[in-house]
Amino acid sequence: MTIYDELVARGLIAQVTDEEGIKELINNGKATFYIGFDPTANSLHVGHFMALCLMKRLQMAGNKPVVLIGGGTAYIGDPSGRTDLRSMMTPETIQHNSECFKKQMERFIEFGDGKAIMVNNADWLLKLNYVDVLREVGIHFSVNNMLRAECYKQRMEKGLSFLELNYMIMQSYDFYYLYQNYGCNMQFGGDDQWSNMLGGRELIRRILGKDSYAMTITLLMNSEGKKMGKTARGAVWLDPNKTSPFEFYQYWRNVDDADVLKCLRMLTFLPLEQINEMDKWEGSQLNEAKEILAFELTKLIHGEEEAKKAKDASHALFAGGTDDANMPSTEIMADKLIDGAISAMDLIVECGLVPSKSEARRIIQQGGLFINDVKVDSIGYTITLEELKNGIKIRKGKKTYHKAFIR
Repeated sequence: MTIYDELVARGLIAQVTDEEGIKELINNGKATFYIGFDPTANSLHVGHFMALCLMKRLQMAGNKPVVLIGGGTAYIGDPSGRTDLRSMMTPETIQHNSECFKKQMERFIEFGDGKAIMVNNADWLLKLNYVDVLREVGIHFSVNNMLRAECYKQRMEKGLSFLELNYMIMQSYDFYYLYQNYGCNMQFGGDDQWSNMLGGRELIRRILGKDSYAMTITLLMNSEGKKMGKTARGAVWLDPNKTSPFEFYQYWRNVDDADVLKCLRMLTFLPLEQINEMDKWEGSQLNEAKEILAFELTKLIHGEEEAKKAKDASHALFAGGTDDANMPSTEIMADKLIDGAISAMDLIVECGLVPSKSEARRIIQQGGLFINDVKVDSIGYTITLEELKNGIKIRKGKKTYHKAFIR
């Protein structure tokens, strides 16, 4: 099976512009391709996971990844999938987030001479002269066509700013610049980026001529990845300080039955033959498939040792055991206690299990909070200093575990 055939079989490819040309490049290790990551937070999350896996697969097949950090486009903000304007970040925040991304990617993608490279579009976008951009780049874009693009539709309902309108032009210019300076002949992105990527391809052809060889490919990356990255507590981060290996493992252990094989194909590096055998699994066997998924992905991000710890802790907890050594935990400061106690509502807010006391109240009223396996049946429930000194186990719903303690 060629690498292209494998990408198709794993359900990764949604749409391409030149299938035969793309096959020729990636199957023979001739592709220099880029994927962009705007540094909107200080950690990658599982919404980026599919892109990272794709880059790794293609690099293993001999192709060269170009990791594009959107330090420049982050000044504008991607309007795709948004109904509101993104928050404006300071240059210092953008730089900090970019450095965090780089550290995480270096553990995943192999960089070095002749291997992957990492570039930051701030290096060229922030140097552009505005009038030159209007004359040399803007002239090639039809505003009518831009407003029909999927990435702008939701923003049009509330009002699309002129700032955001420029995002497509900037992303298109990225491909042109990478083509010119790095020999980048292919770009990858989520299906919500299709219009932006076509813009880059067309810009190359308009400026450099019809014979310029540039192709694009789009994957079901962002739509699926963003769905995967949402939980009741927000995004699932790749940074262990934001989402612990145990929480990361539990997230994948608890995916829907309908999604487990899809995730195994798209995100793990297990042989397709092994995954296809799981198509026959039913009932309790699907739980085994989820454990395989959780272990493989935790191992990929956090290493095999952390994956084993998370698996062992999960087994111990759900078998009614008491091993909580690898459970996420929060140290409660003494000044959070009033008269030697803290309310259950305040406690789970402090632990980050809910964003607010109103949400804590709702969880308790619905019978979804347990302290040391005892249901909290009142919003007035309190935990004492002595209990916290011994450490307590918190369960929210059926699947979210946490412990709290005070020194």
